[in-house]
Amino acid sequence: MDKLVNDFSFGLFIWQIILFLLLLFLLRKFAWRPILNAVNQREEGIKNALAAAEEAKKEMQNVTADSEKLLKEARTEREAMLKEAREIKERMIAESKEQAKEEGDKMIKQAQAAIESEKKAAVADIKNQVAELSVEIAEKVLKEQLSNKDKQLKLVESMLGDVKLN
Repeated sequence: MDKLVNDFSFGLFIWQIILFLLLLFLLRKFAWRPILNAVNQREEGIKNALAAAEEAKKEMQNVTADSEKLLKEARTEREAMLKEAREIKERMIAESKEQAKEEGDKMIKQAQAAIESEKKAAVADIKNQVAELSVEIAEKVLKEQLSNKDKQLKLVESMLGDVKLN
């Protein structure tokens, strides 16, 4: 350090300062501006990329919210459709039961009417048969009465034994 202080030259120092300032001026004009421009462009690019990423994130959130909204609406619509289908099914079952009951009642009434008709026909047939038998018995009794009273009683008893009432 002593040597530097002893060998110090003021003119050389001025020239070195001038050259240093010239070097700084040249570096500033030709190197720092392009370097700073490149750094600024890079910084701007990063800001734009971050802004684009933020915008994409917001857009993704909007799309997610929209898709969730659509999914919720679809679920609501599906539930409404299922409810409507259940109501239609229940209504159809109730109508079918009512119709089956009406047809069953109708068939029962028809069967009862047929049974009543058959019953009336059977009673009428029995009355006719009884009337015919009564007439035949009366006829035979009258014929036998004219001939013999003992025979008439035996004949009536045998005819009554032959007739079976239901």
